[in-house]
Amino acid sequence: MIEGLAGPLRAAARRFGTPLYATDLATLHAAADGVRAAFPDPWLRSFSLKANDVAPIVAEIAALGFDANVVSAGEWAVARRAGMPNARITFEGIGKTDAELGAAIRAAVAGEPLKWLAVESLDETRAVVAMVRRAGLAPASPLELLFRLNPDVTPETIAGLAVGAQASKFGMTADELTAAVALANTVPGLVVRGVHLHVGSQLRAIDAWRDAARRGLAVVALLRGSLPRFDTLDLGGGFPVLPAGEPAPDPARFARELPELVDAIPADRRPTRLAIEPGRALVARAGVLVGRVLHVRDRGGRQVVLDTGMTELIRPALYGARHEVVALTSLGRPFERSADPADPRLEPATVEGPICESTDHLGEHRLPPLRRGDLVAILDAGAYGASLSSTYNGRPRPPQVLIGADGSVRLARARGRLAALG
Repeated sequence: MIEGLAGPLRAAARRFGTPLYATDLATLHAAADGVRAAFPDPWLRSFSLKANDVAPIVAEIAALGFDANVVSAGEWAVARRAGMPNARITFEGIGKTDAELGAAIRAAVAGEPLKWLAVESLDETRAVVAMVRRAGLAPASPLELLFRLNPDVTPETIAGLAVGAQASKFGMTADELTAAVALANTVPGLVVRGVHLHVGSQLRAIDAWRDAARRGLAVVALLRGSLPRFDTLDLGGGFPVLPAGEPAPDPARFARELPELVDAIPADRRPTRLAIEPGRALVARAGVLVGRVLHVRDRGGRQVVLDTGMTELIRPALYGARHEVVALTSLGRPFERSADPADPRLEPATVEGPICESTDHLGEHRLPPLRRGDLVAILDAGAYGASLSSTYNGRPRPPQVLIGADGSVRLARARGRLAALG
């Protein structure tokens, strides 16, 4: 997606310095169009803020027909700053504290309930029930609950992203979930609405996702027999965005699995609300991390050290993810990438980040001649870049810029301040 963006990215680096995050709105809109086409209305679509929690980007996605899915009070606050009412916010996540559960309950008491709260365990269900009883939640403003099922499948992804496996910390067994539903269903002001599940991220095939959907549908069908309002199945996200050239199923391929599975359920036991929570699929390709060359030297081959690395994009250091690095300038002059993979101007280089950790390594890439001050772009950095970033080594967070379809550049979030560190 770098074609046509090199000029705006260079302009952004001149105005705002490096490192910086840039989001190409045309690419973002195209990704949203693809997900909407695969999962059209009446599907419920929510953007998972864990992928990118920058409020102006969340607001942009909201305008494209996506609600917000959050996992903490902080993400909830970002969604509200992005203009989302509680009625468009779903709250899930394994780490919800009593304070966060209490906030969700108080919002319902105040007549502004969340779209739903997804509970993770029997313990969490007991905590919610106790708080609701103390709060005296009025049935006129009920709090809807989903219950997270651990689907016990083996996702086609790396172990660190396989949250639907039996041994993972996420969700409940079918028996635990049934007990949690029975407990919550006794409390006025709580409405048990359905099942939530999530298989994992970067799914390279649809098999585990299909198996999880089948198991989720079976649980909904079982419980809907005695609970007519138990009508929702949220299938989470997981749609992959892999490096260019690696085969991966697109959202439409996942969506094609659902009709046959739903048709196998008796009509009066089927969920009437189906939901998804894409994150990476919307924002990954749209994001670029722009950095500047600090060192070029010979270490048995060319080594390039940048002013950006694991503090801005930890995925390569965390689990070996690969992000293509391309040059925006070469020897101080603008550089435009050729479509020829054998471009003779490019030679191998090992690219490293600036952090005092040997794992701050960005891989091997083909780059033109470079010197200190040249600019590079790290591609597909829109997901789990900013949201996983840190100030380690005393580095303020980079600015966020948005690039319009006309190439215009505008600041979405300013660079962090040195005074805010420590």
